[in-house]
Amino acid sequence: MILSREARQGLTLISPTLVYALLLLAAPLLTVVTFSFWTQDYLDIDTTITLNNYREAWTQPIYRTLIFRSLWVSLVVTLVTVVLAFPIAYYLSFHVTRRKALWLFLITIPFWTSYLLRVFLWKVILGYNGVLNSALTGLGIIDEPLTFLLYNVNAVVITLAHAWAPFAILPIFVALEKIDRSLLEAAEDLGDGAVRRFFRVTLPLAMPGVIASTLIVLIPTVGDFVTPRLVGGTDGLMISNMIQIQFGKANNAPLGAALAVSSMVIVSSISLVIFLVGKKFGGRVQ
Repeated sequence: MILSREARQGLTLISPTLVYALLLLAAPLLTVVTFSFWTQDYLDIDTTITLNNYREAWTQPIYRTLIFRSLWVSLVVTLVTVVLAFPIAYYLSFHVTRRKALWLFLITIPFWTSYLLRVFLWKVILGYNGVLNSALTGLGIIDEPLTFLLYNVNAVVITLAHAWAPFAILPIFVALEKIDRSLLEAAEDLGDGAVRRFFRVTLPLAMPGVIASTLIVLIPTVGDFVTPRLVGGTDGLMISNMIQIQFGKANNAPLGAALAVSSMVIVSSISLVIFLVGKKFGGRVQ
């Protein structure tokens, strides 16, 4: 079949992007999946196809614990981040009329500093002799520094929620900006109060932004290994830290690949469910 001139021009335009995606996205992913079916034999790789890595990944209690902990931490971080981001985006969209660009500029300021530096700053804030403990003891609220603030799951949740807050605010803000204000005026003319208008008009129409924020925060936080390593301690380690160990110190890349693929499958399934549920809810503007 001979392609039309427009079709050839379209293929010419998308070809560089397609090649880029295949080389930098599809090829590494295919490599990881392929590795997961092989076996590490000391310094050599046995390329015989096997499911032993997946059996070990799903039967060993330590791996299951880390996977479920990672999912739980990521879901909590996502919930906290999106819930706190929505009021900020709502205020910025509906109540800020002047210098809105300045507000957006201020929201993006955390991007100016290194992610690693922000994590270290939270260690300073939450540490045993950190800013928070020093302030509480100085005010006489506590007699001795609190020990549960750092090196646990709570510290991981706080640090990740702060780090990903701008990524949650901006998509919700964009979705709120696209809402036709006349729809809210019509709902008000029909007798809906502020709360009723929010749940019947504003929230459903803003759902695309909420879904985008949820996925933007959920997917990367499951695979974050820097934050759990620095502020999580032994109780805050996640599956990404185990994957790093398998590829590094343990010298077992196939098992690490199996853990990575398992995590990707679980996260993809959860993300698909969130997308479908959010899309269905977002279509209900009554």
